[in-house]
Amino acid sequence: MVYRRSLLCGITAALAVPQAFAAPRAPLVLAAASLQESMNAAADVWARKGHVRPVLSFAASSALARQVAAGAPADLFISADEPWMDDVERRGLIVPGTRAPFLGNRLVLVAPRSNNGHVPLVPGTDLARLLGNGRLAMADPDSVPAGKYSKAALQKLGMWDSVAPKVVRAENVRAALAFVERGAAAFGIVYLTDARASALVRIAGTFPANSHPPIRYPLARLRASTSPDAEPFRRFLLSREGRVVFTRFGFTAL
Repeated sequence: MVYRRSLLCGITAALAVPQAFAAPRAPLVLAAASLQESMNAAADVWARKGHVRPVLSFAASSALARQVAAGAPADLFISADEPWMDDVERRGLIVPGTRAPFLGNRLVLVAPRSNNGHVPLVPGTDLARLLGNGRLAMADPDSVPAGKYSKAALQKLGMWDSVAPKVVRAENVRAALAFVERGAAAFGIVYLTDARASALVRIAGTFPANSHPPIRYPLARLRASTSPDAEPFRRFLLSREGRVVFTRFGFTAL
C-alpha cells in the first residue's frame, strides 16, 4: 500500500513538472499578407531575446478580420487598412487602449523582370492600351485593402473604367504578385514592400500618394488573447527597435 501511494505521488509530481516549467504559450499573430518577410524577421529578433517565437498567420486583412469575428483564438491582429480594424473594434473584439498606428506603405505597378518599360502613373496615361491583350493583377477591390487602394488610385487617375475588364482579382496582394511572377499578368498593383520582396518583378511605376487613401497598418491586441507574451510582443513591435525591422523592408513607421 505504501509502495502504491508513493508511486501515485511520483506520477502526479512528474506530470506537474512539465506544466510548472513549460514555456508560456506563443502569441498567435494574424497579420496582413504583405507583412510576411518583415514579421518573420521581427519574430526572429523577439525569439533571440529569449522569448517563445510567435506563431504567424498571414492572409488578406478581410479574411483575418472575419476569422477574428468567428472567434479565432488569436492574440494580435495587424490589418493593412483602418476599416477592417474598425470592424473588429466595433464588434468589441480588441482590448481597449491597445490599438495603435503601426506602419505605412506605398502602392506600385509591377511588371515581369523582362519588361524594362516605365509607366507614368498620371492622368492621361492609357494603361489599358499598354496592357494590350494582357491582364492587370490586383487584390480583390471589393474587400482586400490592397485592392481597394488600387481601385481608388486607378479611379483618381481616370484609368479604372478602361482597365476594369482586364483585371484579375486575387485573394490577397501576394497572390496578385504571383500572377505577375508567373507571367500570367502583364502588370500588377502591389505594395512597395511586396515588389521589393520578389526578384521576379520590377517596379514599372509608383502611384502618387494622393491618388488613394493613406496606406496605414493598425495593430491591436485581441480580447481572445491568452498568451502572456502577447502584450510584451505588441509593445516590442511598436518600439523603435521593432519598427526598425520593418523599415528595412520598405515600410514607413507611423
